[in-house]
Amino acid sequence: MTTTDDLGSNLELPHLPHNVRDGAGLRTYEIYQRQRVRDATPLIKPRQLRSPEYLVDPYPVVAILRENYPCYRDWVGNSFWITQYDDVTSVFADDLNYETRPKLWYYDMVGFGRNLGAEMPVLWNRSHTWQQQAEPLANRIVDEICALGSATDLATEFVARYALELLALRLGLPREDFNTFVERYLRMQRGYLWEPRAAQAGRSAIAELVAYFRPLLEQRRRTPGDDLLSVIAALDLDGGAATAEDVVVTLLEEDHQTLHGAMANLWYLLLTHPDQYSLLRDDRRWVRFAYQETLRHSTPVITAEKFTLHEVERFGRVLPEGALMLLSAAAANRDPRQFDDPDRFDVQRRDICQREPRGTYRADGLPAGVAFGPGRPSNYPAVPEDRPMSLWALTRDAVVTGSRVLLDRLPDLRLAPGATPVLRSLRWGEMHTCWSLPVVY
Repeated sequence: MTTTDDLGSNLELPHLPHNVRDGAGLRTYEIYQRQRVRDATPLIKPRQLRSPEYLVDPYPVVAILRENYPCYRDWVGNSFWITQYDDVTSVFADDLNYETRPKLWYYDMVGFGRNLGAEMPVLWNRSHTWQQQAEPLANRIVDEICALGSATDLATEFVARYALELLALRLGLPREDFNTFVERYLRMQRGYLWEPRAAQAGRSAIAELVAYFRPLLEQRRRTPGDDLLSVIAALDLDGGAATAEDVVVTLLEEDHQTLHGAMANLWYLLLTHPDQYSLLRDDRRWVRFAYQETLRHSTPVITAEKFTLHEVERFGRVLPEGALMLLSAAAANRDPRQFDDPDRFDVQRRDICQREPRGTYRADGLPAGVAFGPGRPSNYPAVPEDRPMSLWALTRDAVVTGSRVLLDRLPDLRLAPGATPVLRSLRWGEMHTCWSLPVVY
């Protein structure tokens, strides 16, 4: 039996017959509907979670939630905020009670195409392509930057180009198509976040990309190459050969924010923390540690959405079927229950695991920084030799490779005089990263 003690003081039960209150007839959704609309949360107002200040610095407000209202009922946003590390990671890994809905669902285009990301040959090709092309690409971009002078914007001229051109190279696209592809790709990725004009532009981008990939896919079937598009063209699927729609859906659903955002945040943190930067300049092995600490301290994907698959009783509440759960990585990654002095950026931190996290974001008995973009961590204790690298590991290696090229080629890289870079989200739901990082070298 569900009681008021189970659900907290905000529950108001109606005066019902004894047999109805004790047994079937009172569904948890009805209980949910009888909760008072305004919980007593004097330390925070709901609109703070969607304010301009939150877009720039979400950490103070989510810290209030984490320490005072760890399952916060956001009546304005019709959602529940989950903020403590153990709660965030357990909900994110719980596929029996919660689901992640695809971006196609937000576009209202479910069934449009198939996401091929889980196909093993595609994953194998991911690893080979990234490892072979990342370092030459980073060196070429540095060459082009150096040819233009002794100053640049590291966020736009290196990091963004590196992330997006690496994607285009993986697909084997012609160099002259890079700019057109990137513009459509970014328009598609920005269109699923509820804003009507962006959604319309995103649907147009999807249609344009399908028309673009259709002849390319047929060409790869006739003359395959060593690229991701050729691997997709060769797939033998139960529902028939892969289509251009499948290619576009696969690109839409794949994480693009962690590589771009984490690398920009890594260099923002290094250039604004000279003592930490000096560690990497003296010893390249610290680059991987710096990446791990960046994912914890300033992860680019600060929130993930999950939906309850059925009615769930947890956190002292009754969560109805379809309830929106907002999991805050920004709050979890700075949870003092897990990390000492969590607001400090420390490449040599000892209370964080330095391997790929498993299950609920732990390995070697230590917590890892929550990074939602690469997806749920594997539950297996070790990756078998005959399995490809995970997207988490591929993203880490791409960031580390590009960063080492910068350290080797531009050893005196530093912030431009007077530069005051910041981390921010351009819109609600978008990655929290450094969009402009002026440097001299």
